[in-house]
Amino acid sequence: MFLIILAVLLVVLVIIFISNIRIVPQACAFVVERLGVYHCTWEAGFHFKAPFIERIAKKVSLKEQVVDFKPQPVITRDNVTMQIDTVVFFQVTDPKLYSYGVERPLSAIENLSATTLRNIIGDMELDHTLTSRDTINGKITTILDEATDKWGIKVNRVEVKNIIPPAEIQDAMEKQMKAERQRRESILRAEGEKRSAILVAEGEKESAILRADAVREQRIREAEGEAQALMTVQKALADSIRLLNEADPTQKVLTLKSLEALQKVADGKATKLIIPSELQNLGGLVSSIKEMATDVKPESK
Repeated sequence: MFLIILAVLLVVLVIIFISNIRIVPQACAFVVERLGVYHCTWEAGFHFKAPFIERIAKKVSLKEQVVDFKPQPVITRDNVTMQIDTVVFFQVTDPKLYSYGVERPLSAIENLSATTLRNIIGDMELDHTLTSRDTINGKITTILDEATDKWGIKVNRVEVKNIIPPAEIQDAMEKQMKAERQRRESILRAEGEKRSAILVAEGEKESAILRADAVREQRIREAEGEAQALMTVQKALADSIRLLNEADPTQKVLTLKSLEALQKVADGKATKLIIPSELQNLGGLVSSIKEMATDVKPESK
């Protein structure tokens, strides 16, 4: 019987021991109380809780947390009511202060965020509010971080998610945006037409230059052709004179050549002829032709 009781006691002790073993996960912390008073904070790892006198009061996540708060009504300095919702990124840095510093920390952060946002927006006009999100984010982050430090909370950043102005202002903004889009479209269209006209003008200019170059090239080639033909004629004439000089022609042959040249001149369109003095004696010229004809006949036999 004693052995049975001892075995039961051993089993109970083992169960109690095992049930008081705790393993804290990474990026977590357990706040432990002893007899209702804060005792210690367990970091990640293996821990043993004293039975009956210690308890885990709170399990705290040390990861960065994101809370999206619902839109809050705020009034600008120029008396325009708008809805703004924010997103807060925070992290617990002191599990003890987080557990005992404030009741319902998330609700406290939400209320503090709404109050801070109203104070910041209340000093700004509507136009400034719509274009100063970075300024609003920086101010509200600084204020919240200082206020939540005593709660063991570090506010990393606050982002203004949406700014919703009244319906009539939204309509006016949409009309303004539409007009701006139309203006930009008109500018782009005008720039396109201007660019197109410039391209057409440049094309016509290049075409005119090419045509002028073609005409100039044609004229140059025609001139070169005429010059080449003239040079060929002059060369042929020079060759004929050279050959005639090399043949040592008689006076009769020269006289005959003169008559041929005179015939070519007479066949032209000139209305006046200037006859060299050597050819004015037609009697001598005819006698020379007769003698040449007489000399040529025996040779032709």
